[in-house]
Formats: sequence, C-alpha cells, structure tokens
Amino acid sequence: MAQDVPSRQLIAAGTRLGPVPLVPEIRLHQASDPISLWQRTEEDSGRTGLDPPFWAFAWAAGQALARYLLDHAEVVRSRDVIDLASGSGLVAIAAAMAGAAAVTAYDIDPLATAAIEVNAAANAVTVRAVCADVLDDLPPPGTGLVLVADAFYQRDLATRVMRFARRAQARGATVLAADFGRAYLPRDRLTPLAAYDVPGQRVTEDTDTKHTTIWTLAERPG
Repeated sequence: MAQDVPSRQLIAAGTRLGPVPLVPEIRLHQASDPISLWQRTEEDSGRTGLDPPFWAFAWAAGQALARYLLDHAEVVRSRDVIDLASGSGLVAIAAAMAGAAAVTAYDIDPLATAAIEVNAAANAVTVRAVCADVLDDLPPPGTGLVLVADAFYQRDLATRVMRFARRAQARGATVLAADFGRAYLPRDRLTPLAAYDVPGQRVTEDTDTKHTTIWTLAERPG
C-alpha cells in the first residue's frame, strides 16, 4: 500500500538522496543529523517517544550485506526474498537489483515502510514494503532467501530473529545475516562468508569504519 503524503514529505524534508559509501550503485534518502530528524519527526507527528529514525541511515551491516548481494548475484537470482527489520530498504533494494524474483521488506516503523517505497522508486526497483512484526509467524513457504542486517543488539530481538531463521531454514530457505559484532550475535550458530570494512559510520557508531561480517545460518548437526 502506498504511504501517505505527509510521510513522504517528512522523508524528503529531513534527508538528502545520495549514494551509499560501500554500495554507490544504490542511492538512499539519508539524514546527516539523527537528533534533529528525530525531533522533527516527533514534532510533525505530534507524538513523543517515537523510535529513532533507523530508516534514515545506511548502517554498516546493511551496506555490507547489500554489497555482498550485488557481488554474489547468484545467491539471489530468481529467488523469493524477505528482508527483516529493513529500515531504509537498502538490503531489499540490493536483492531486487541482483535479480530476485520478488522482494518483501518488513519493518515495524510505518515511516520505514514509507522510506523503503521512496528509496525503491529512486533506484527503479520493485520492493513490497510491509509494516508488520512477523518474527513470531511462520515464514512464507515460497521464501527462498531470508536477509537480516544488524538485528542482534537486543537479547529478545536476537532470540526471535534466530527462531524465525531456524523456521525458515527448516522450510528450505537460505539465511544471510550481517553484523559487526553486536552483543547478542550468536556466532556459534553462524558460519562466516565474507567481511567488509564499511566507511562513513561516524554519525551512528563509535568509529568511522566498521569491520562487518556476512554470516549464514549453520546447519543443525545430525
């Protein structure tokens, strides 16, 4: 469903469309000042206590996973893809550009789903944006690839993501995750595939460059 005009206006007013450092093939609406955008979002909506505008930044994990998908299009090509906690839609857009049969991007923030639609249009790709928490649902049976970037910063969230990933894997899906070492990353259940040094992270992280790993869900023993 198309998002409302005020959401699109807020995105246009609070961000600037430009290339992503590690993935210059993709352009996103990005904010230079997270605090100002957060305040503006609350003022325009008339609400307080809103989630930070995660959708307005190209996070390190998303950049790394997007780069991996574009460089390994065979992983994506002709598969049905879902992107969890999609944020700006960066990873979903990369999957679409790499030749996915269909891409669905999920996020619980309605502004994120608006941003996903706007960003997908800016890159001339089709991504279905859905505002929903699906982590406790069964993955769709046609899902061939599950993508998740930077979802291991909270214990409960990490647990739910891994449960969803296991259910998807049991249905035959491949699961790819990207993370630079958040507190609840379950390394013992993941296998590393590649790593990237992602620049331009000073706005949201403690250093400008974050060494970020692409992981796949390890097969259960036996």
